[in-house]
Parts: sequence; C-alpha cells; structure tokens
Amino acid sequence: MSRLFGTDGVRGLANEKITAELALGLSIAAAQVLGESARALGRKPKAVVGRDPRASGEFLSAAVTAGLASAGVDVHDAGVLPTPAIAFLTADMDAHFGVMLSASHNAMPDNGIKFFAQGGHKLPDTVEDQIAARLHQDWVRPVGAEVGRVHRNKAGQARYVAHLLAALPNRLDGLTVVIDGAHGAASAVSPEVFRLAGAEVIEIGTAPDGLNINDGYGSTHLGHLRAAVVARGADFGIAHDGDADRCLAVDHTGAEVDGDQIMAILALALQERGKLAGNTLVATVMSNLGLLQAMEREGVEVIKTGVGDRYVLEKMREGSYSLGGEQSGHVILLEHGTTGDGVLTGLMLAARVAETGKSLADLAAVMTRLPQILINVKGVDTSRVDTDEELQSAVTTETDALGDSGRVLLRKSGTEPLVRVMVEAATADQAHDVAERLAGVVRARLAL
Repeated sequence: MSRLFGTDGVRGLANEKITAELALGLSIAAAQVLGESARALGRKPKAVVGRDPRASGEFLSAAVTAGLASAGVDVHDAGVLPTPAIAFLTADMDAHFGVMLSASHNAMPDNGIKFFAQGGHKLPDTVEDQIAARLHQDWVRPVGAEVGRVHRNKAGQARYVAHLLAALPNRLDGLTVVIDGAHGAASAVSPEVFRLAGAEVIEIGTAPDGLNINDGYGSTHLGHLRAAVVARGADFGIAHDGDADRCLAVDHTGAEVDGDQIMAILALALQERGKLAGNTLVATVMSNLGLLQAMEREGVEVIKTGVGDRYVLEKMREGSYSLGGEQSGHVILLEHGTTGDGVLTGLMLAARVAETGKSLADLAAVMTRLPQILINVKGVDTSRVDTDEELQSAVTTETDALGDSGRVLLRKSGTEPLVRVMVEAATADQAHDVAERLAGVVRARLAL
C-alpha cells in the first residue's frame, strides 16, 4: 500500500484527490498528533495556516481552518505567503505546528497540504504516517470554550520581510534585478524585500489571479525572465516557483544559473566568511557532477542525500551544517531558515554579486555543468524500479561504460507517478543516447 504523503506533503488534483473532505480530515488528524504536547500541558494547541494564491486554496484553507478549530486548535490564518514564510512564522510565533496549502511548481489545477512541526521543521516520515493513520478514527470533540478560535494574522508578511532583511550580510544598492514571482506566493513579498534592500526591481509574473500560478512564468518557465533581463539591461534575474521555496536565476546574458551553481556561489561566500559549517555542502544525488568537481577543487566536502529538501535538511541538522540544497533551486541556509527559501536564496545571491562587484556569470563560472539529460517515463510500475534485475543490470552496464566521466541515476518521483532517468556524460549526445536506451528498458521492463 502506497503512502498518503509524498516527498513534500500530500499533493494531487484539487477537488479530486485533494478534496475539502481530505483537508478537513487531515487537519483533524494533525491536530491529534501535532497538538499532543500542548494538550499534555493543559494548553490549547496553536497553528499557523497559509496558502499560495491558486483558486482551490481558498476552499482548502477554509476546510483546514475548520478542521483545526473543531479539534480545539487556535488558528492563525496568515493568508497568501510563501511556504518558508509559514515555516518561519510557525517558529517565530511559537506555534505548535504549521500548515501550508500549495502544490509548489505544479500547474494550477493541483494543490497540496504540507505540515510543519514546532520550530518550523518539516515532518519526518514516521510522524506523517501517524497523521495518516489517524484519518477517519474516532476522536473526542471539544465543546464550549475548548473549541479553537480563528485569528487573521495581518502582520505575517511584515515579520517575514524583517526576518529576511536581518539575514542580509550587505545591501544591494546599485543592482538592477528582474523578479519573476510565477504569479505565486512571493508576488508581493519578493519585490518588496529586494527594494527595501536597495535594489532596483523590475517585476514580471507578480499579478496572481488564482488561475495563472506557474503558467508560463516562474522557475519552470524561464523564457520571460531571460527576455526581460536582456531587454532591460538588468544585472540578473530571479525566478521563484508557486510557493517560493525555490529560486533559479539568469545572468545578464539570459543564461540560466541553476541550483547547483547557486549553491557553489553561496558555499564559497560562506567559506570566505568562515560560516560554512564543517566546510561542508549538503546536496542530493541529482546534483551535477560538475558541482562535486568544483567543490573538491575548492576544498569543500559534499555530502549527498536522497532527493527532496526534507532529506537535505535532515542531514544538515544531523551534522549541524549551514548550507544545503537541490539542483532545482531549493536552497537551505540553516542559520536563517528551516526549509528551502527562494526569496532568501535570491537575496543572498544578490548580496554576493553586490559584495564582490563581479557579474553573476563570473561567479557561476566556478563550476562547469556536465551535460545532463533527464527523461520522465510515465505509465510504468514505479514500485519495481529498484528490484527489476534486468533494469538494474542495464544501469550497471551503462554506468561502467561512462566511468569517471559521467553517471546514471534512476529513481521514482516522490510527487508524480513516473520514473526519472538522469544521465550525465562528457557530451550531450552521449548523455542523450544513454538516457534514451535506459528509458526504453524502463518502459519494457516496468510496463503496467
């Protein structure tokens, strides 16, 4: 039986998989599990709830709020804010947990529900499974004064902006930056904080209407950002996803600067300031081999984890490391946040440009990306990826042939029903050929 929770909460088509009934039930179950410590002390649990601007978030957040309050939890509704803002507010307001309604970079029809534990940390698998197990179980309904109260938190954005500004090592005066908000949760916050930090800001993708989130804009669609940066002569551009827990960039020429390059730049900035804890960067197995080679050259150790910023965070907390993240643009700066924060990442990247006087292109040149091909194979049995002997034999054969000049990675997606085939090689043609061969084996061996 598959888990209800994926690598980043529960996600799917809103009003089909992610229904009001599910949101209500999950919030009640979460109240039982995550509010237990407060009730043990005779206190009412407190929760912060936020959402991105997609239309379905309106009814889903109402269902979550109703479920929590009916289960005796005082709810602080922060409205539309980035996921990392809800994580921050959960800690800043000493709430017992937080809830975010978002499907991140997914298209508008999808939505999702994710929880933060006390302190603003993502939940471990075991706690998520406890919440799933409590779904539809009997529970004691509070009555009278014991029901939860609902408060509209109007100061959440200002508190988050102040937190971001306090994290900056230097101002951004003199920089011109294009911000692409993906018509998502950072549409108001990101331009505001960049301007307050001293940058001249040009906005695109910052007019959410509930239906246009991630639609042609944001970190998965960089075309508009590239065009705007070049046309306006900006120093660089920053792109967020729908809930702004990730950040990608483009330099002044319009060339993409991905999460691996961003981590390389920030790792060296922290190393220079003596703030790269353990002289270590935590990255996932999806990070480009070029990042590993660059960090080895610069004397920075790289620890690799499974895919998902939650696993990066777990390793970071385990070793008290200060920097980690993913190629996709989830970057965690543990001194300042408990989860990937696209606005914070963009600010720190801009601060490095301002501090050094170098262009983003020059800073990103610290690493050379090896050609990487990613093929998503749909319509297959993802449960057999690691156990099919012929498939694993094909992976071993291709890996041996690449040697030290490349690598192969097969994994099932944690958020979608598909298998990802990733190949890096010395040339794009070689990477493409290997990836196509392996994708063919996946289709043949894992056919439904």
